[in-house]
This record gives sequence, C-alpha cells and structure tokens, in this order.
Amino acid sequence: MTAAIITIILMVLFLYVFLKRYPVFGTKPSKQRRLSFQASAQFSDRRFVNEIPTVMDTSFTTTLSIAKDFIKGNPNGKPHQQLKTIGFDVKAARGSKDAGITWFGHSALMLEMDGKRMLIDPMFGKSPSPFPMFGGKRYSYSKTLPFENSHLPFIDAIFISHDHYDHLDFGSIRKLKEKTGRFFVPLGVGGHLERWGVDQEKISEHDWWDEVEWEGLDLVCTPAQHFSGRSLTDRNATLWCSWVIGDKQTKVFFSGDSGYGPHFKTIGERYGPFNAALMECGQYDERWSNIHMMPEETVQAFIDVKGGLLIPIHWAAFTLALHDWNDPIERVTKEAARKGLPIASPQIGETVFIGEDMYPNSVWWK
Repeated sequence: MTAAIITIILMVLFLYVFLKRYPVFGTKPSKQRRLSFQASAQFSDRRFVNEIPTVMDTSFTTTLSIAKDFIKGNPNGKPHQQLKTIGFDVKAARGSKDAGITWFGHSALMLEMDGKRMLIDPMFGKSPSPFPMFGGKRYSYSKTLPFENSHLPFIDAIFISHDHYDHLDFGSIRKLKEKTGRFFVPLGVGGHLERWGVDQEKISEHDWWDEVEWEGLDLVCTPAQHFSGRSLTDRNATLWCSWVIGDKQTKVFFSGDSGYGPHFKTIGERYGPFNAALMECGQYDERWSNIHMMPEETVQAFIDVKGGLLIPIHWAAFTLALHDWNDPIERVTKEAARKGLPIASPQIGETVFIGEDMYPNSVWWK
C-alpha cells in the first residue's frame, strides 16, 4: 500500500471521526427517532419534505453563476458603519400581561406575553457557521446583545423553527439551557439539544399542525417551505416549521424561514387573524426563491395569514445572500405602503408593544 493511499485513508477516517465528535454539528436522529417520524405526513423516504415539491436548481450553470456572484461580492452587502442599536435590559423585562416583541436582528426575538418571557430562534452568536473563523460575521452593533454575558434571567420557553446555523446556535443554547424552562422544536431538532446538554424532559418536539396548550398559552407548530441540515450528511433529517403563539388577548405568528406558498393562506384560515406577524424578508434571490420569499411575497404572505401588524425579520445581522444589506426593509416597507398595510420597523433591541396606537417606524437603516 502506497503512502498516498494510506494518507487518503487516514484523512477519510479523520473526517469521519470529526463529523461524529464535533458537537456544533449536533446529531443525526437516532433509528428510534426516525421510526417515530413514520407517523408524520411530512416524512418520506427517510427525510422530511415540503407540502409542495421544492426542487433546488443544482445544475452546473446555476451553481457556477451563484459561485461567481458570491466571489464577486456586493460592496453594499454589509453596512459600512456600525449599526445604531438600542440597549435592552433583559432583566427589566416587564413580565406583565401586555404583549411585547423585541427584535435582536435576523430572526432572534423575545416575546413577552401573559407574564412569560420567551425567545424565538435565539441566535446570539458571532457567525452563522460551524467554523466561525471562516463564516460571515455578525454586523457590528453599537450596543451588545443582552444575551452575550452569563448573567441571564429565567426564560420560560424557547421556540426553534429549524436547525440551520443562523437559527439554532450551539453557543447560545449552551448559555441559555440552564435558565430555560421549556424548548419547543420541530421533529428531530430535540436530538441536537440533547447532545448539547439540554434535559430531555424540557424538550417538546412537534409535527406540523400539532396544537399544544402550555401554561395558558395556545401553541401551534405550523408549516413552512424550507429545508434543514447542519452537516454534509443530514439534509432534511429534521423538520422545519413556523409557530403560532397566543393567549386570550393576543395572537402572534412567526414565519420561520419559508418560500411563498399556499400554507400561509391555510394558516390564516385556521388560526388568523393575528395581532402581529413576524415575517421573513431577507437573504433572498430569484434562484432560491422557493425557500426564501422575495420582499413583495412577504407582504402577500402577511395578507394571507391575516396579520394585523407586519414586523419584518431575517435581516440586519448577517450577509447570506447577494442583495444590499438594507434592500429587504426598503422593498418590504415600500410594498406594505403601496397596499396600505401597517408595518413596524423597530431598531435592533427596540420593543414593539402590541395594541398601541403608534409603532416604531423610523428609517433608521439610512
């Protein structure tokens, strides 16, 4: 056996062991978990699927064009200066029965409702990558995120939409796990949390259309049109979703990541209207619009779900697409204005109080 062959074998073995041991990747669902997935209408041929066949164009021509565009880059793909953000004191969160939504950039949010403090997709890491030194960095903020230190308050629940790195962050979960009462996640995602030390009894896994009553709140795991995966070998091994969260006074919809599809109208018919809808509007491109909405589609999806107030999310933290960094908010506010729809544009760290007469609407990204 030649030295070259031995080297290749050793490299393959090293890669295999690395993929198995590196905790940031999470874990693939166990055989027992996969067997339980058979009851899901979304599980087919050992993987999860969308309601509508969602085929990614992986042709050589398209792949080459995307690669060329990313290599070329966009001079306006990131802010040229530090973003002015609002310092949010998480310890002073109201804990009242008035609903409040605080956005921390991208899709990370705090929802205060019925005296509870909840986090949605709490990605507070520096980079949406398993290898931060090589991944894109979070934009520079004038105020640090409130979850960057170890002095954290109790979090009643965390909701996760799917396992991509810009939504499910290893470091953030490790910091939050001991001070969080409950984790609500789509099917399969619980395995990642368990590997990272979250008590199994705290984890509640759900399929689309699962309805749960939890401590006075009505929760529904609802569909999204997307995909999942954290490594080269686990694409669509776990489910992705959106969430409905409500009490007797207020109902909120969180879109997760999604292409535009008929599921929005179905959700609106079943569970709308919503006082507020937190809708994805960034990291899009015509070449992958079936998994990430274009901003104009975001507005239509908001109409479909019967939203009362549109709060655009999934932007202002990372550059994961080729558009200008502030193009999402420019386009979505323009389209909402054209259709006469209420929209809030809070700064990062600013709280939107549901039910108030006035909502944050400054053009702060200018």
